[in-house]
Amino acid sequence: RMLEWKVIRPIARQLGGDSRSLLSGPGMELHGLREYQPGEDVRRIDWNITARMGQPFLRESLVERALDAWLVIDVSASIDWGTALCLKRDRIIEFVAATSQLLGRHGNRVGALLFAERPLRTVPPARGRSHVLGLIGSVDTVPIVRKSGRTDLAGALAYLEGQLHRRSLIFIVSDFLAPLGWEPVVRRLAHRHEIVAVDLYDPREGVIPDVGLVTFEDPETGKQIVVDTADARLRDRFRWAAMEQREHLCKTLAGCGIDLLELTTAEEMLPALVRFLRMRRHQMAMRAQELGRSQGRSEPPVTDDRRKAIP
Repeated sequence: RMLEWKVIRPIARQLGGDSRSLLSGPGMELHGLREYQPGEDVRRIDWNITARMGQPFLRESLVERALDAWLVIDVSASIDWGTALCLKRDRIIEFVAATSQLLGRHGNRVGALLFAERPLRTVPPARGRSHVLGLIGSVDTVPIVRKSGRTDLAGALAYLEGQLHRRSLIFIVSDFLAPLGWEPVVRRLAHRHEIVAVDLYDPREGVIPDVGLVTFEDPETGKQIVVDTADARLRDRFRWAAMEQREHLCKTLAGCGIDLLELTTAEEMLPALVRFLRMRRHQMAMRAQELGRSQGRSEPPVTDDRRKAIP
């Protein structure tokens, strides 16, 4: 009920419309009009526009498709960390609730793969309110085993690759504090599937405050180190190392053609998600226009008669 009021209802108020395919084909949503070419299906001719323009025009629609969406969720020990408004785990739960609600509104199925040092649990794609509640419960109740080993993002993605039998939408929800080596698997998946990376981070992961002598412990390996945070040079090195790590992540994902959604424990999830979805819609509209131009499809000239005919 808390998620219903905090996440799902505000999303319904702020976001409208549906995601649309980039492919033209049979559908109910008008995409545009173009001149009829000999040999094309005459059933797609818009006779009202044809009568007004004096030559045949085809009505193009967007294909309506259901898809399988997979949430690859990091539940390693590092997600139980937070120094601002909440823990990373709380952000994950909110994201799972929002994403499942948005994708499931029109028949899309949502599944999940939970992983840490290895793949832990697979939830097959399904739809419905009870399924969404089950997904949320899986993330909320999965036990966190500390000192169990480094997060194996590469192994989780390779495992998912073997489970996918159709083109899917994949959300990689992680703080990406994992050993390198996952990049080749991501590139292979990106060739066939659409991927969105959801990066979870906390402000203290980019800067160390001056609090004197502190013992830090890696919750995944148990390794400890004593640090004098009063050393300004050490704080500067840490800050630059964190910046380089994030730049490497952004460059790697961009090179694979993967969009990045950044969620922080210091900001509410909803504003960041709304900004990201609006940016995605703008990008998809631009890609659709470029696709139409590359295929040599031109719309009829805009006239007063056409403005009356097309709402």
